[in-house]
Amino acid sequence: MASSAFAIRPYAIFFPFSLSPSKTSNSSSYSVKALNLALSSTPDSDHYGPALRRGQRPTPSDAGCYAPECDQSSNFDRSSFSRTFNIAALRIPASDCSTLEDRLRGHLLNWPRIRNIARVPGDDIEPDIRNLLRNAEGDGGQRLVSLAQRAGSISDNKTVAMNPVLYREKLAKEFNCRGFLKFRNLARMSRPKKKKKKNKRAEGEGVRVKDREQKKEYAVVEVTGESEVKEDDMSGLLGADFRSGRWRGSTRLLLLDERLADKALQELPEAVKAVLKGGDLPCKLPVCELIRCQLTLFYNYWHMDEVLETLLPESIVVPTGFETVGHIAHLNLGEEHLPYKKLIAQVVLDKNWPKIQTVVNKIDAIQNDYRTMQLEILAGNHSLVTTVVENGIKFLVDLAKVYWNSRLATERQRLVRSFTSSDVVCDVFSGVGPITISAAKKVKYVYANDLNPHAVEYLERNVILNKLDRKIEAFNMDGRRFIESLFSSQRSYPITQVIMNLPNDAVEFLGLSSSFKIGISIYLFT
Repeated sequence: MASSAFAIRPYAIFFPFSLSPSKTSNSSSYSVKALNLALSSTPDSDHYGPALRRGQRPTPSDAGCYAPECDQSSNFDRSSFSRTFNIAALRIPASDCSTLEDRLRGHLLNWPRIRNIARVPGDDIEPDIRNLLRNAEGDGGQRLVSLAQRAGSISDNKTVAMNPVLYREKLAKEFNCRGFLKFRNLARMSRPKKKKKKNKRAEGEGVRVKDREQKKEYAVVEVTGESEVKEDDMSGLLGADFRSGRWRGSTRLLLLDERLADKALQELPEAVKAVLKGGDLPCKLPVCELIRCQLTLFYNYWHMDEVLETLLPESIVVPTGFETVGHIAHLNLGEEHLPYKKLIAQVVLDKNWPKIQTVVNKIDAIQNDYRTMQLEILAGNHSLVTTVVENGIKFLVDLAKVYWNSRLATERQRLVRSFTSSDVVCDVFSGVGPITISAAKKVKYVYANDLNPHAVEYLERNVILNKLDRKIEAFNMDGRRFIESLFSSQRSYPITQVIMNLPNDAVEFLGLSSSFKIGISIYLFT
């Protein structure tokens, strides 16, 4: 007869507030009102940050057919989720970015995942400026020519590359016990050649939205408006003869608040005006200009909930949660979600790649003795064999043949903590061994059993994978027969702990109390 028996519930669900009308507490009623207000808010409501319903599409494109009768997986157009927003920005020298960002913190864009300091193509040294440095004459010309020579890998005393004969003589003078100290081809010889990127487009041609989607970019800033800059500011930078309005040196864009996009210079905040006028600043800016930009957010920027909320009808609740088993996302979709199941699975796969590579949905409830689930693969590869890491232990799992529940990880860990190093555990319904292997790392010996032959096969693989084959003995028998045979035979290790991880049916095995001995603790999962 067992000395003690514990009923362990695998998990419990707690709601942060009550939706029952009988509850009259202030916190519950306030939470319900807040929830209703959030659900009833319209897309046109004033809120902070970007949104799919507020942005403009950069180019008119076919959004695809997302109706239930359409092939959703082939018609899913990711480029249709690109949105553009008109903003204003300050073009400033790169060295002054951090100082001005702290000064104008309350007037900057401050959007999630968007940096206030942006770079645009050509913000370093323009080609015209580079040519100007090479052809400079007059005062300061020698300095600019020397700079151009160093940029073009030209010798200091000549305007052409050094003769190979003279270069060898120079190397001979620098030769010592460590070899050639300055050998210009040494790095090229010791390092592998880098693959040159193929330039598919002509120089100056814009990058298309689909090309950026392939590069996994999520945001880009483009200058669209004319600059508003004083002409006399450039005279102190490049000289009185230079009037083209070009920049010299590296610059950055300091993105301003979205509400300042269409504001005139007189309507800007005083802090921004002070920067433009060059007032009493800790850093003396040589020049600063106000420009108009377009911020484009691509499909990779938007969260999974925002994309699904746009795709699904308003009457359908957006599914936001799923169980992760290795590289597999396990969905439990309702009947209203089934017409859009492939569309939902594709979004889940895109937003969780590469951690998630397969998305499945449970077709029917568990009704067989092996407790295996009927799964339908909706997106990704068709492999249901995965590796799960739980509490630092690796498990090989095949969801098509065995049972696994990641939500029981905390409960399994709490159970193993109650064992001691002198315990001998009997796991009647071990499965692939989540409790068996975790306990074997702590206890003296473990007897594991399962009715499913595929589960026992993966249990033996996991035992070898975790190098515990000397502390675990696996059986493929019925639970009642396993208990009777195990306690009736003479074992070298007396059993002190019995685990029955079989919800709904574990209580029925307590009828075999005559097999249990005094001093054995029984743990039931109900």
